[in-house]
Amino acid sequence: MQLKSNVPEGPLAEKWDKHRFSTKLVNPANRRKYKVIVVGTGLAGASAAATLAEQGYEVSSFCIQDSPRRAHSIAAQGGINAAKNYQNDGDSIQRLFYDTIKGGDFRSREANVYRLAQVSNNIIDQCVAQGVPFAREYGGTLANRSFGGAQVSRTFYARGQTGQQLLFGAYSALSRQIKSGKVTMHTRQEMMELVLVDGQARGIVTRDIISGEIASYSADAVILATGGYGNAYFLSTNAMASNVTAAWRAHRMGAGFANPSFVQIHPTCIPVHGSYQSKLTLMSESLRNDGRVWVPKKPGDTRKPGSIPEEERDYYLENKYPSFGNLVPRDVASRNAKEQCDAGKGVGSTQLAVYLDFAEAIRRDGEATILKKYGNLFQMYEKITDSNPLHEPMMIYPAVHYTMGGLWVDYNLMTTIPGLFAIGECNFSDHGANRLGASALMQGLADGYFIIANCIADYFGSTNPDKVSSTLPQFVDARKKCQDRIQKLLRGSKNGPQGKLTVDDIHKELGILLWDHCGMARNKEGLEKALAKLPALQEKFWKDVYIPGKGKELNQSLERAGRLADFLEFAEIIIRDALAREESCGCHLREESQTEENEAKRDDVNYSHVSVWEYQGDGQEPVLHKEELTFENVTPSQRSYK
Repeated sequence: MQLKSNVPEGPLAEKWDKHRFSTKLVNPANRRKYKVIVVGTGLAGASAAATLAEQGYEVSSFCIQDSPRRAHSIAAQGGINAAKNYQNDGDSIQRLFYDTIKGGDFRSREANVYRLAQVSNNIIDQCVAQGVPFAREYGGTLANRSFGGAQVSRTFYARGQTGQQLLFGAYSALSRQIKSGKVTMHTRQEMMELVLVDGQARGIVTRDIISGEIASYSADAVILATGGYGNAYFLSTNAMASNVTAAWRAHRMGAGFANPSFVQIHPTCIPVHGSYQSKLTLMSESLRNDGRVWVPKKPGDTRKPGSIPEEERDYYLENKYPSFGNLVPRDVASRNAKEQCDAGKGVGSTQLAVYLDFAEAIRRDGEATILKKYGNLFQMYEKITDSNPLHEPMMIYPAVHYTMGGLWVDYNLMTTIPGLFAIGECNFSDHGANRLGASALMQGLADGYFIIANCIADYFGSTNPDKVSSTLPQFVDARKKCQDRIQKLLRGSKNGPQGKLTVDDIHKELGILLWDHCGMARNKEGLEKALAKLPALQEKFWKDVYIPGKGKELNQSLERAGRLADFLEFAEIIIRDALAREESCGCHLREESQTEENEAKRDDVNYSHVSVWEYQGDGQEPVLHKEELTFENVTPSQRSYK
């Protein structure tokens, strides 16, 4: 496997403009001759499909939901970053670039991150033109708020529903192209296989979730925009249908998988409340603008929060990080919450929670102002917990949220398979070891609206791929592989459910294994233990899980079993990646590598690289490749938010 980043030469600020000028173009009359498949209709997928169709390409768009509007991007709450500097508080493209690369603990590629900062302002202009109802100041200008990891206000927001409103904007652009006939929309389709012809990505195989029908589709290029793999941990903030299958299928066909152990732990989630819980709910990081995080000073203090006087409260983030306070990055806030709970200061029935208190902000600004900012988030919290944040503090605890790892891509967003592109959370490129809040929406729309079309044009202009048909043997073989896999999943259930386990039983075991040994804190002994336990869990899945129903019908148990089978295989490279990286970086605290103050201690001499894994076949150990990271414009330093 060759890892050529294809980063252009020249000064950082000029790379993207020079690259766009030097790359190949496809003239408007020829674009209609090319077919592009886009898998996924979240912010990255919907914006990419709409943009490519607007330029004249023939686009087929696929999603597992009944409508693109149900993509998981809709769940994003807090905002989207851009370097507009409307507050005149010192922001700039250079500062957004630096905050992002520093927030990722210097484990991302400089050129990609700078490009992201460059196009951020275009995203806001595009979304305003689409009618996205961003919050505004009294005079009509767009409002901004602060987010973790930055000392400027650069986050644009629509109350606590930013993802929803941005997705509606992208969906409207996509719908326009569907209406014009330039996009063919395929809903309720799950990608099961990637099809290669002469080593190039030329199509996909899907399963119709309603009928169970297996079908194949050919194209000149394939774009994956299928999100992250946080559900490998079972309990996460991801939608229940979020999965790794499309990316994992591509990996098995030769696409390198980068930094799979880089998983973001979000500090502001509603704590786990029972063993029957199926997912976790995120409370936006924006709440830390006005909410103060604290725990009782005395371990084991079970008094109600209102009964604990100020002098007996530990506002530990404000005390430890006076410069950033409650707005430290997510990884720092998460690690410190765990540290407080490990010391016996956790609150609530499980003692695995800390308080997020709005009392001071309410006294200062009034209930009406706080509700105007966060009303829907307060309502969500009260509906889930039966506690009103206006009257008592929220309880929060870290949980698996976003995944910085993903398919390896070069500067053109192309994977190690020619013709296969990955955008948004599906790729690894922009966030290093920790994503700053409000940067996921920025990356998804940057890739979809402003970057991928240039990359696709350069690929077509350079290769001019021959036309292929889904009747080729490669497509027939891929369909057969899918059908055989479905039969294998159903084979162990033919004698009924007696003595069998459910899909969720195994998934919970996998989640606990990963959370305990490959979560916020990791060590060599625990990771080796997890790796040793994994084969038995995989065998247990194939031997003991009962899947009712048939393959040729709506069968949600079968869907979830297929996704879990991929998670069980994928978990191996998560653990191996964590084992191979004997340093702490971002949220990933390797217990053998920490400072005296329990902060993450990087090892730039040995680990300033992207870890890229190559699939070797069933039962074979994957091979690790490294893309060395070079920093010409920033100097990696020990992060400090004090």
